[in-house]
Amino acid sequence: MKISGWGNYPKIESNLYSFSRIEDLKRKIDALDHFVVRGAGLSYGDSALNTNGISTLRFNRILEFDEKKGFIRAEAGACLTDVIQRVIPKGWFLSVTPGTKFITVGGAIASDVHGKNHHKMGTFSDHIRSMDVMLPDGRIFTCSRSEDYDLFRATCGGMGLTGIIVNATIELKKIETAYVKQGYKRARNLDELIDLFEQYKDVSYSIAWVDCLSPKPNLGRGILIFGEHASREDIDRGNGSRKSLFISRKPSLRVPFEVPRFALNPFLGKTFNCLFFHSKSTIVKTVMVDYDSFFYPLDRIHNWNRVYGTSGSTEYQLVLPRETSREGLKSLITKVNNSGFNVFLAGLKLFGIQNDNLLSFPIHGYTLSLEFPIEKGLFRFLNDLDKLVLEYGGRLYLSKDVRMSDVLFKETYVHSDQFINLKRSLDKHNKFQSLQSKRLKI
Repeated sequence: MKISGWGNYPKIESNLYSFSRIEDLKRKIDALDHFVVRGAGLSYGDSALNTNGISTLRFNRILEFDEKKGFIRAEAGACLTDVIQRVIPKGWFLSVTPGTKFITVGGAIASDVHGKNHHKMGTFSDHIRSMDVMLPDGRIFTCSRSEDYDLFRATCGGMGLTGIIVNATIELKKIETAYVKQGYKRARNLDELIDLFEQYKDVSYSIAWVDCLSPKPNLGRGILIFGEHASREDIDRGNGSRKSLFISRKPSLRVPFEVPRFALNPFLGKTFNCLFFHSKSTIVKTVMVDYDSFFYPLDRIHNWNRVYGTSGSTEYQLVLPRETSREGLKSLITKVNNSGFNVFLAGLKLFGIQNDNLLSFPIHGYTLSLEFPIEKGLFRFLNDLDKLVLEYGGRLYLSKDVRMSDVLFKETYVHSDQFINLKRSLDKHNKFQSLQSKRLKI
């Protein structure tokens, strides 16, 4: 069958196998010379692509939920939406969640995903109590920060290359309601936007939409969106008829077909950015929204990746250290602004202190995500952006990557040699591999 990542590039023919029992999984890995484990297929690039793939989607049970102590144990193929629907009615939520709830638990660990609260709560793996990992010979090891720690810190963020995540125990966050007090504030340029992040650094959640197509003096203008979990008192004061731990279902939208390439032109991109920026007030606004609207606004639009047409898209996500972020982001956004390439979606977040996992993406600084339709000359232009990322001491996110060079990877991921050596000791015959791992010479 033909498969791809969320960016719909590249698309390859793959033999995709599934399993629902450990015994079936062991037989599969014994029979295959090489493969990659695949969850929901929502990483953008080629990190979950191989001519042989093992899907975890049928291996998706919730094994245990302790609603008093606040932890849940789930198989790797369970989607975050399964976890959320189980725990929210009991007053718990994920400590860290990315921008979609449709990824799997195993995928969240392999990518060591982050959310709008990294500056306060770190990455997804920072809240993994323990996990079981199957090695190529079928043996299963339980690893954590106190047991088989080398395997743990290599698997968290390791893109599925150290072993197969079987299940994981996740520590949850206590909440009183299923609602969020959301605020937003407009910034006229990048300096103002970074100043706002610093001003609101004590708020639990923050993210900014950025206009990368507006020139000086409005270069990098944007809108900071921030939020806190609402209390029962907030709900009672705002609307006493709301059920505090339940939300009403919303109708879903669907993109029925790929948008023609001619519709994705620079004029449309600039017009969209201008209208969106001016749709928000210059003063701070606060509204009450449900968790779905705050954390997962794009999940309501199924197949929204089709808006980029048959050629697909790529998300170029970089992070720069805090001390170089202001200057470096200005240089990057200026280059994008002058390039003629379209950026319809761009987001900025503040990262806190990084963990010591070998290939986790975040470092203490700012991360910028740029979503590009794939078109002629784009990858050559992204090579130029790579040089700026390297100059300012940053790196790219493996889960979004589809074209990074092995040289850039090894220069920017300082523990890459340690990871490669550990992988080779665990996987002597290189069974775990992907298009990405071959490109990066892991």
